[in-house]
Amino acid sequence: MTKSLNRDELLTLAKSFNLKDKCPDCSSLSCAGWETIPGGFMTASLECVGTLRVEDAPEYWEEDLPKGMTIWSKDAPISIASHPYNKSDVCACKQCGCKYLRYTECGGYYVDERIRELRAELIS
Repeated sequence: MTKSLNRDELLTLAKSFNLKDKCPDCSSLSCAGWETIPGGFMTASLECVGTLRVEDAPEYWEEDLPKGMTIWSKDAPISIASHPYNKSDVCACKQCGCKYLRYTECGGYYVDERIRELRAELIS
């Protein structure tokens, strides 16, 4: 079973890595904000280290964003109780340790795997 993470644990993970130390594979990702995982990125290089999902929690689709900001914004807050963070897993690169948030958007006719760098200064 994947370990559930609280805000303090997430913050500790975020502070455990300097984004300047990315390996070449991670350096190819441009995901300060949520992005679709690029087709050429080897997702097998990431391992799940925890989850922000809460088992048996009621569905909650609200976003916690300042006025004028979208979830795609690179400076959007990481609010773990809000969508899409409440449906996200936390992953680490097996080579360099860079931390990411990942979730799968399931639309009516598509599935989109998304990724975002875990940045401590954005955790609210």
